[in-house]
Amino acid sequence: METLRDILDAAARGVFPPADGRTTVVPQHSARDAGVLAFTAHSVVFTDEDPEWVRETLRRLDCDPLAATMNPRFLAAFLERTGRRAETIDTMLVGPPLPGEPPLALTEIEDADHPRIVYARGRRDDVRAWTAEGGVLVMGRGVGGRLEVSVEVDDGVRHRGLGRLLVGAARHLVAEPLWAQVAPGNARSTRAFQAAGYRPVGAEALLLSATPRSAGCSDSRS
Repeated sequence: METLRDILDAAARGVFPPADGRTTVVPQHSARDAGVLAFTAHSVVFTDEDPEWVRETLRRLDCDPLAATMNPRFLAAFLERTGRRAETIDTMLVGPPLPGEPPLALTEIEDADHPRIVYARGRRDDVRAWTAEGGVLVMGRGVGGRLEVSVEVDDGVRHRGLGRLLVGAARHLVAEPLWAQVAPGNARSTRAFQAAGYRPVGAEALLLSATPRSAGCSDSRS
């Protein structure tokens, strides 16, 4: 049986589900994350709920079938059935690893109680973080066990290309594809990731546990 991780790994290689207008339902990778991935003319719903409930709910929607899984009515029904919460629909981007050393100096954060690490552990496993002058880079395993990256840039050094340098540097720290989720309205962040060699592959609606495992500062998801 194809798993969520199988689908994500294939997408990272540029191999996508068939553009046949259908919806694939697969089990959750972990209890923490459920949701929807939308590729070109094909959606993936990852949930431990009854797959027939997913299909029947989609059939009842009066909308374009290609957009049904991201329709607010379906997502609202999904949230109500699972008792989860959601924040936004994100663009999914992925970048391959790069050889060599990062192009800027990074210092790994060893303090397990650092606010960025504490917050990231609520969404990801195996979290690691680094600081650069004016910014923080965080990586960990999120949806489907994929490796995800987010960055935070200090207000005083914005508009200087540091975000692009940080997400580019992250590709030198890994040996597998690196994923990012960016809100579609965050054009600045989207441009930074694309300039650093990440490519958009689809959209994602993540359904989080009703009570987050940790709290702290807001995640830039960029």
